[in-house]
Amino acid sequence: MRLSGARAGLAAAVRDPLRWTDTIQLVKIVLAAVVAWVIAYQVLDLPQAFLAPWSALLVVHSTVYRTFSRGLTQVTAAVLGVVLAWAVGNVVGLSTAAVSVLLVVGLVVGSLRWFKEDTTAVAATGLIVLTTGFSTKDTMLLDRLVDTFIGIAVGLVVNFAVWPPLRDYSAALAIDAIDDDVAELLRDMAVGLRGSCDQDTVTGWVDRTRDLDASLDQAWALLRQARESSLLNPRRAARDVRSTDVYEEVLRHCEQAIAECRSMARTIGHGIENVVEWEPAFRDPWLDLLQEAGEAIGVPDSARTVAVRRALLRLTEDLSREDLSERHWPEYGALIMNLRNVVASMDRVAQHNPLVLPRYERRERLLRRRPALRTKGVRG
Repeated sequence: MRLSGARAGLAAAVRDPLRWTDTIQLVKIVLAAVVAWVIAYQVLDLPQAFLAPWSALLVVHSTVYRTFSRGLTQVTAAVLGVVLAWAVGNVVGLSTAAVSVLLVVGLVVGSLRWFKEDTTAVAATGLIVLTTGFSTKDTMLLDRLVDTFIGIAVGLVVNFAVWPPLRDYSAALAIDAIDDDVAELLRDMAVGLRGSCDQDTVTGWVDRTRDLDASLDQAWALLRQARESSLLNPRRAARDVRSTDVYEEVLRHCEQAIAECRSMARTIGHGIENVVEWEPAFRDPWLDLLQEAGEAIGVPDSARTVAVRRALLRLTEDLSREDLSERHWPEYGALIMNLRNVVASMDRVAQHNPLVLPRYERRERLLRRRPALRTKGVRG
């Protein structure tokens, strides 16, 4: 059984597109650095061509757009660093004072907005050139610039031409996970309210909504990275990433649902604080619907979430005919509205769950067609 489980885990890892994307990116970084070194050291015979693989290593990023933008920044930083080292080396020489001056000037230049993502690049490049003794040798200085340009050029070409990365899969996974956490929270709230629920329990629910907010922020960040990965990307699937707005719609509805869950938890907390005892006419059906909402969202099942919304409307109508305490009505109404809004938002999320990337959808359609095509060919 253990061997079977290990094989299943290995098979799942092999089929995981996210793992493959990260692995390919790692291979590309190594490839770019090695190719840059070979060109600089073996083909052009540049002495101590260490800046070539170093530049290639720094310029290959998770998206093609970032590779180009950071590549331009890296070129600028390299040129300024080499020129700064040449100026300091010729004026001050190689000394402690020279190193101090270079670092101060390099870091001041690096603090400019242009270098906001790599503030030490100018200082680091200049420091390497100065301390290796090439700052006063004009020919060697030119070699260092050539090394840097080779590394950057190779990094750009490799990341652009060799399976340019698309980051939409990681965004889809992060978005798909949020509704499961919302569903689990609703189920736990229903179980907790049927048992011994106190302020600590409610505080735990509120804290979980904050964790959901953090997951939501992470999903938004991954979505922005996915959008960025489609820019300057030659793959056909990049057009799908740029054109779809489903991810944004789902995240906005998740935002609403999380906010309503927090409001619901705090309303319950106020009731506990004021020692409010819910009347059975409200308590029993509302807790049943809270449990059912969690189950429906966790599946997800859009038909069941719609049924919960209709049941909440019927509950409101039934309660309006009950002789209930006016003191409790604001709390009952708030909890009904909170749950209705959660279900309404997550119903729209359920309609798109699970998120299927267009390129995988096309691949699945093609795979489903192939047996039919083969059968048709045999019969023909």
